[in-house]
Amino acid sequence: MHIFRSKLSFLIAIWIVIIQASGLTAEQIPVRHIEGVTLGFLVLRTPDGEALAYGDWKQVVKPDGLVVGDLQFQFKDGSFYEEITKFTQRGKFRLVSDQVEQKGPSFKEQSESWIDAETGMITVRTGEKGKEKTTAKHLDLPDDVSNGLLFVLLKNVDFSAETTVSFVAASTNPRVVKWNIVPAPEKTIKVGRMTQKAQHYIVKTRIQGLASAIAPLIGKQPPDIHVWLVKSEAPTFVEFEGPLSQDNPVWRIELTAPEPDSRKSKME
Repeated sequence: MHIFRSKLSFLIAIWIVIIQASGLTAEQIPVRHIEGVTLGFLVLRTPDGEALAYGDWKQVVKPDGLVVGDLQFQFKDGSFYEEITKFTQRGKFRLVSDQVEQKGPSFKEQSESWIDAETGMITVRTGEKGKEKTTAKHLDLPDDVSNGLLFVLLKNVDFSAETTVSFVAASTNPRVVKWNIVPAPEKTIKVGRMTQKAQHYIVKTRIQGLASAIAPLIGKQPPDIHVWLVKSEAPTFVEFEGPLSQDNPVWRIELTAPEPDSRKSKME
C-alpha cells in the first residue's frame, strides 16, 4: 500500500509539472529600442574569475533592415565559439536564422547547428572521436523563437513583469522549450567615480511535456541564466552567467576594454 501511494504521488507530481509547463504562454517582444551598429569587447571567465577566452559582439544593419549579430570567442586553449544571428525588428523582434559553431577541448562536444526560423528546419552536426553525425528535423517554430536574441530582447522587456519566449534546444534531438524571464533585484555598478543601476534578469528554461518532469531526475535540467543590463534610457549589457549552449558549463561573460599591442608600441 505504501509503495502504491508513493508511485501515485510521483505520477501526480509529474502531471502537475506538465500542467504548469503547458500553461506558459509566450509572445513576441515589441521593439522599444531599435537595434543599430554595435561593437563590444568581451571576456569569458569561469565562475571563479579565471579568464578562458576573449571575444567580441558585433552587429550591423543591412540596407533592407535585416540585423546581423556575431558573437565570437577565441579560447586560450585554441577552442572557438561563434554564434551568428539574423533577425528583423519591424514592430516586433523576429528571428530569421541562427548558426552556432563550437569546437576545441573546452567543449564537451564539437558541433555546428543551423536554425532556419522561416522554414522551421533545424540542422545539427556533431563530431566525436572522428565520427560525424548530422541530424535534420523540421519543427513548427512559434513567432517568438529567440535563439541568439537574449541580450537584444532583455533591453526591451518590461522589467517589472515576467516574460516568456520560445527557444530551440538545438541538439541531436531538437525541441522547442520556453525561456521564462524573471526580473530580480537590481545592483549598483561603478565606473570610476560614477555609479549606475544594473537590472538583473533570471532566465529559467522550461521543458514542456513529460520531459519536464524527467529532466531534473536525470540531471538534464539546464541551469538558470543570469544577465545584468544597465537600467537607463539606453539599456546596455553588463554581465552574463550561464552556459553558452546545451551541456556546456556555467561561464561568465563580462565587458572588457582593448589594450594597445605592446609589440607595435615598441616598434613605434
